[in-house]
Amino acid sequence: MALQRKHTMYHSTIIDAAPDEVWAVVRDALKVVSIVSGPGVKDVCWAEGGAVEKVPARYDFTMVFNDGLVQQEIAGRDEVNRAQTYRAIAPATGVDGYVATIRIREITNEPGRCFFDWSRELTIAPDADDEVVETIVSMMSKQADLMRDYFAQR
Repeated sequence: MALQRKHTMYHSTIIDAAPDEVWAVVRDALKVVSIVSGPGVKDVCWAEGGAVEKVPARYDFTMVFNDGLVQQEIAGRDEVNRAQTYRAIAPATGVDGYVATIRIREITNEPGRCFFDWSRELTIAPDADDEVVETIVSMMSKQADLMRDYFAQR
């Protein structure tokens, strides 16, 4: 894979759960990190007074494969349109910048299902270890499906 210094990703899936049920999970960043990263992360916690009901809200976690600390914050939330944007607040593991948005959309003719989309933009540090960044990008490419699978098992 050829890494670009600005890497944009978009993943989507259909989730077999009602939009409000999915939104109740997605709006809690700690739950999302735990679902999509599983044993690949540790020490997932709110930081500096962050909480699920606060925006902005800081949270941290450590990537197990390289012990890299990731510091992010919920930067915006739209409860009506079920969208949440979050961003990195400090460079980590070869990524200088990171902004992502998760959206949950209704499927109007199938009320028990929803459309899940996740867009992300990473700015890769000039001195980044390409192997580390490739590992992160590879993990991210599977995460929408992990959210889908999480709800399928419920």
